[in-house]
Amino acid sequence: MALKYKRILLKISGEALGGEKGMGFDEPTMDAICGGVKKAHELGVQIGIVVGGGNFWRGAKASVRGMDRATADYVGMLATVMNALALQSALERAGVPCVVQSAIEMKNVAESFIRLKARTYLDNNKIVIFAAGTGNPFFSTDTTAALRASEINAEVVMKATSVDGVYDADPK
Repeated sequence: MALKYKRILLKISGEALGGEKGMGFDEPTMDAICGGVKKAHELGVQIGIVVGGGNFWRGAKASVRGMDRATADYVGMLATVMNALALQSALERAGVPCVVQSAIEMKNVAESFIRLKARTYLDNNKIVIFAAGTGNPFFSTDTTAALRASEINAEVVMKATSVDGVYDADPK
Protein backbone atom coordinates (compact mmCIF):
# COMPACT_ATOMS: atom_id res chain seq x y z
CA MET A 1 0.00 0.00 0.00
CA ALA A 2 1.37 3.40 -0.99
CA LEU A 3 1.31 6.03 1.72
CA LYS A 4 -0.52 9.26 0.97
CA TYR A 5 1.93 11.11 3.21
CA LYS A 6 5.40 9.95 4.17
CA ARG A 7 6.06 12.63 6.81
CA ILE A 8 3.39 14.41 8.85
CA LEU A 9 3.21 16.88 11.68
CA LEU A 10 0.43 16.09 14.16
CA LYS A 11 -0.73 18.93 16.41
CA ILE A 12 -2.43 17.61 19.55
CA SER A 13 -4.06 20.09 21.89
CA GLY A 14 -3.51 19.77 25.60
CA GLU A 15 -7.26 19.59 26.06
CA ALA A 16 -7.36 16.49 23.85
CA LEU A 17 -5.12 14.70 26.37
CA GLY A 18 -7.60 15.50 29.13
CA GLY A 19 -10.44 13.60 27.48
CA GLU A 20 -13.99 14.68 28.35
CA LYS A 21 -12.76 16.88 31.23
CA GLY A 22 -10.22 18.67 29.06
CA MET A 23 -7.99 18.91 32.12
CA GLY A 24 -4.98 16.86 33.25
CA PHE A 25 -4.51 13.45 31.65
CA ASP A 26 -7.20 10.93 30.82
CA GLU A 27 -5.49 7.54 30.52
CA PRO A 28 -8.04 5.93 28.14
CA THR A 29 -7.83 9.01 25.90
CA MET A 30 -4.03 8.95 26.01
CA ASP A 31 -4.07 5.24 25.12
CA ALA A 32 -6.44 5.87 22.21
CA ILE A 33 -4.28 8.71 20.86
CA CYS A 34 -1.14 6.59 21.18
CA GLY A 35 -2.90 3.66 19.51
CA GLY A 36 -3.70 5.80 16.47
CA VAL A 37 -0.19 7.20 16.33
CA LYS A 38 1.25 3.69 16.63
CA LYS A 39 -0.88 2.42 13.71
CA ALA A 40 0.31 5.25 11.46
CA HIS A 41 3.91 4.72 12.58
CA GLU A 42 3.69 0.98 11.82
CA LEU A 43 2.54 1.83 8.29
CA GLY A 44 5.80 3.71 7.84
CA VAL A 45 4.59 7.27 8.35
CA GLN A 46 7.25 9.55 9.83
CA ILE A 47 5.56 11.56 12.60
CA GLY A 48 6.45 14.80 14.32
CA ILE A 49 4.10 15.87 17.11
CA VAL A 50 3.52 19.31 18.59
CA VAL A 51 1.55 19.12 21.81
CA GLY A 52 -0.26 22.01 23.49
CA GLY A 53 -0.52 22.76 27.19
CA GLY A 54 -4.12 23.91 27.53
CA ASN A 55 -5.09 21.02 29.80
CA PHE A 56 -2.92 22.71 32.45
CA TRP A 57 -2.49 26.36 31.50
CA ARG A 58 -3.57 29.05 29.04
CA GLY A 59 -1.20 32.02 28.92
CA ALA A 60 -3.69 34.35 27.25
CA LYS A 61 -6.27 33.76 30.01
CA ALA A 62 -3.70 34.33 32.76
CA SER A 63 -2.62 37.60 31.18
CA VAL A 64 -6.23 38.81 31.18
CA ARG A 65 -6.24 38.19 34.94
CA GLY A 66 -3.21 40.46 35.36
CA MET A 67 -0.15 38.25 34.86
CA ASP A 68 2.50 39.61 32.52
CA ARG A 69 1.74 38.05 29.12
CA ALA A 70 5.29 36.89 28.41
CA THR A 71 5.50 35.22 31.84
CA ALA A 72 2.11 33.60 31.31
CA ASP A 73 3.24 32.26 27.94
CA TYR A 74 6.41 30.80 29.47
CA VAL A 75 4.30 28.96 32.05
CA GLY A 76 2.27 27.60 29.12
CA MET A 77 5.45 26.42 27.42
CA LEU A 78 6.32 24.47 30.55
CA ALA A 79 2.86 22.87 30.44
CA THR A 80 3.64 21.63 26.92
CA VAL A 81 6.82 20.01 28.23
CA MET A 82 4.80 18.10 30.85
CA ASN A 83 2.43 16.91 28.12
CA ALA A 84 5.29 15.95 25.80
CA LEU A 85 6.92 13.84 28.50
CA ALA A 86 3.62 12.14 29.38
CA LEU A 87 2.97 11.43 25.69
CA GLN A 88 6.51 10.08 25.27
CA SER A 89 5.99 7.73 28.22
CA ALA A 90 2.65 6.49 26.85
CA LEU A 91 4.11 5.93 23.36
CA GLU A 92 7.12 4.08 24.75
CA ARG A 93 4.81 1.83 26.80
CA ALA A 94 3.05 1.07 23.52
CA GLY A 95 6.41 0.12 21.96
CA VAL A 96 6.80 3.22 19.80
CA PRO A 97 10.29 4.77 19.71
CA CYS A 98 10.22 8.50 20.32
CA VAL A 99 12.19 11.46 21.59
CA VAL A 100 11.23 14.86 23.04
CA GLN A 101 12.91 17.99 21.78
CA SER A 102 12.33 21.26 23.62
CA ALA A 103 12.55 24.81 22.30
CA ILE A 104 13.71 25.83 25.80
CA GLU A 105 16.94 24.25 26.99
CA MET A 106 16.22 21.61 29.65
CA LYS A 107 19.12 19.21 29.24
CA ASN A 108 18.09 16.99 32.17
CA VAL A 109 14.53 16.65 30.83
CA ALA A 110 14.60 16.78 27.01
CA GLU A 111 16.94 17.40 24.13
CA SER A 112 17.14 20.90 22.74
CA PHE A 113 15.36 21.33 19.41
CA ILE A 114 17.81 20.93 16.54
CA ARG A 115 16.15 20.85 13.13
CA LEU A 116 18.61 18.51 11.40
CA LYS A 117 18.68 16.12 14.36
CA ALA A 118 14.86 15.98 14.35
CA ARG A 119 14.89 15.13 10.65
CA THR A 120 17.50 12.42 11.24
CA TYR A 121 15.33 10.88 13.99
CA LEU A 122 12.36 10.86 11.62
CA ASP A 123 14.47 9.28 8.86
CA ASN A 124 15.40 6.57 11.39
CA ASN A 125 11.77 5.75 12.23
CA LYS A 126 11.59 7.62 15.55
CA ILE A 127 8.70 9.90 16.44
CA VAL A 128 9.76 13.39 17.50
CA ILE A 129 7.64 15.25 20.04
CA PHE A 130 8.25 19.00 19.99
CA ALA A 131 7.79 20.76 23.34
CA ALA A 132 7.90 24.34 24.69
CA GLY A 133 6.32 25.90 21.63
CA THR A 134 8.69 28.09 19.63
CA GLY A 135 10.52 29.07 22.82
CA ASN A 136 9.15 32.59 22.43
CA PRO A 137 6.15 34.22 24.12
CA PHE A 138 3.18 35.50 22.07
CA PHE A 139 3.10 32.46 19.75
CA SER A 140 0.60 29.62 19.96
CA THR A 141 1.40 25.95 19.56
CA ASP A 142 -0.57 26.13 16.30
CA THR A 143 2.12 28.52 15.08
CA THR A 144 4.72 26.08 16.37
CA ALA A 145 3.06 23.27 14.41
CA ALA A 146 3.30 25.22 11.15
CA LEU A 147 6.91 26.20 11.88
CA ARG A 148 8.08 22.70 12.86
CA ALA A 149 6.23 21.18 9.88
CA SER A 150 8.21 23.45 7.58
CA GLU A 151 11.47 22.70 9.38
CA ILE A 152 11.07 18.92 9.12
CA ASN A 153 9.69 19.03 5.56
CA ALA A 154 6.33 17.56 6.57
CA GLU A 155 3.89 17.08 3.75
CA VAL A 156 0.84 17.89 5.85
CA VAL A 157 -0.17 19.27 9.25
CA MET A 158 -2.98 17.37 10.98
CA LYS A 159 -4.65 19.08 13.91
CA ALA A 160 -6.29 17.09 16.73
CA THR A 161 -7.88 19.71 18.93
CA SER A 162 -11.10 20.87 20.53
CA VAL A 163 -10.12 24.52 20.16
CA ASP A 164 -12.34 26.45 17.76
CA GLY A 165 -11.05 26.83 14.22
CA VAL A 166 -12.28 26.69 10.64
CA TYR A 167 -13.94 23.34 9.87
CA ASP A 168 -15.53 21.77 6.81
CA ALA A 169 -17.19 19.09 8.96
CA ASP A 170 -18.00 18.43 12.62
CA PRO A 171 -14.58 18.24 14.35
CA LYS A 172 -15.81 15.73 16.96
